[in-house]
Parts: sequence; structure tokens; C-alpha cells
Amino acid sequence: MKIKSNANNPHMKNDLNELRKSAELFARIGGDSTLNYFKKSFELEYKEDQSPVTDADKNAEKLIRDEIRKKYPAHGIIGEEFGIENHDSDVLWIIDPIDGTQSFIHGVPFYTTLIGVLIDGSPSVGVIYAPALDEMVSAATGEGVTLNGEACKARNCEDLEKATFLTTDLEHIEKHGFQHPFRKLLKSTRVHRTWGDAYGHLMVATGRADIMFDPILKIWDAAALLPVITEAGGSFTDVHGKKTIETGNAISCTKGLAGDVMKIFSV
Repeated sequence: MKIKSNANNPHMKNDLNELRKSAELFARIGGDSTLNYFKKSFELEYKEDQSPVTDADKNAEKLIRDEIRKKYPAHGIIGEEFGIENHDSDVLWIIDPIDGTQSFIHGVPFYTTLIGVLIDGSPSVGVIYAPALDEMVSAATGEGVTLNGEACKARNCEDLEKATFLTTDLEHIEKHGFQHPFRKLLKSTRVHRTWGDAYGHLMVATGRADIMFDPILKIWDAAALLPVITEAGGSFTDVHGKKTIETGNAISCTKGLAGDVMKIFSV
């Protein structure tokens, strides 16, 4: 999905801190609603691409959309479950009501609710909220990043041999042809774990891990991540080193490792 960009005409009328506070509130409303289903009863379906979706996903997105419409009726919305509204708006809210649905349906608390805000095509606000863990990371461009209201930052790791490397699963690494760089990173780093999906990126932003690799992600997976990782002092790019949310894959890492990681993916 291509997002229009008017980057040379920034809308200064958009108060990033106000949008950030709203995004935090909306993420909490949607995310907390999932706790009514988590480890309890929910309806499970599979989409055409065989990815799972539950009534918890749908309910959370509806709640978030309702809040956005009430406060910002002229803004656009893109959500995983219910598509696009007002796509031509200069401000777009990007929603993933449950990122990590496999974790959710298996009772694992590492799922998150994601909200990103694009202004003139630029990812400017991001919120990652893990409702089952009560962890909320939020950021706005130029305003830093916080974990539950306290400033946080990526770790200062410059040595792959000391790095903690995260991924979501091996299936998509193989399916999308990333076996070689994955195995090289596996051999080069100190620890590898599959604390993945957006929670893996949250761990990089909060200094608990050093590299998170996503071999496939949609715009609603990525929009919140770029401002969060960037404001934490980390690097968020695709496998070619491009700072983007639109090419379908992503690597979050500490800045000190970015060069070495890109070398591995360029071979």
C-alpha cells in the first residue's frame, strides 16, 4: 500500500504531543478491551491468507475507530480489519488492534495493540501497547520515547557477539528467502529468542534486546514502530537499509549494530 507524501509541506497545525496523548488513550481503550477475551472465550476465524483473526481483534479496532472519528472526524484511518477511511486526509491513523494474534489465541501475553499516525505521509507518532503486561511505549517525532510515562532508550550495543537477536518465527524467514542472513545473524549474536511481533521491537526500544528482524509486515504492523525505534535512538529500516514502513520487512536494532547487520543482509 502506497501512502501519499507531502513531506515538503508539513502541517505545523498538528500538535504531535496532543496526537500522541490521543493515540495512547485510544490504544488503551482498544487494547484493554482485548482482556475481556484473553485466556477466556473468543471466536476464531482464518482470513484468505490463513492468518487468524478473532472477535477481540474486530471489537478493539471498532472501539479505536469510534474514538478517532469522534475526536478527529476529518482524519483518515487505515486498519487491519476494516480497511480505509478518508485515505486522502493529511493525517492518517494506522491501527493494528492485535499484533501477535497467534500469541493472543495461545494465551501468551506478548501481543500488542499498535497505533501509528502519519502526517503528510511521514510516520510521526507511534504507540505500542501490551495490555496483558500493562506496558505502553509511545513516541512522537522530536519528542522522545517513553515506557509507561518514563523516558527509555535503545541499548548502546556495538558488538554482534554481545547482542540479543529476536525474530517472530522461522516459517516466514524461509518462505521469504532470508535463511542465509538469518543463519549468519544466529551464529554472530550472543542470544536468539522468538519474542517477536511488535513486542520484539518494543524490547529493542526499551533496551532489553538489540536486534529484531521481521521478514514480513504490513503497514499497520510497521507504522507505529518507526517513530518508536527512531526516538529511542535506534535504527528502523528495511533489509536494504531504507527507512520506510512500506516495503514489507523491517529490522530494528541499536545504531551501533546497524552497519554490521546491513552488511549481513547485503551479501
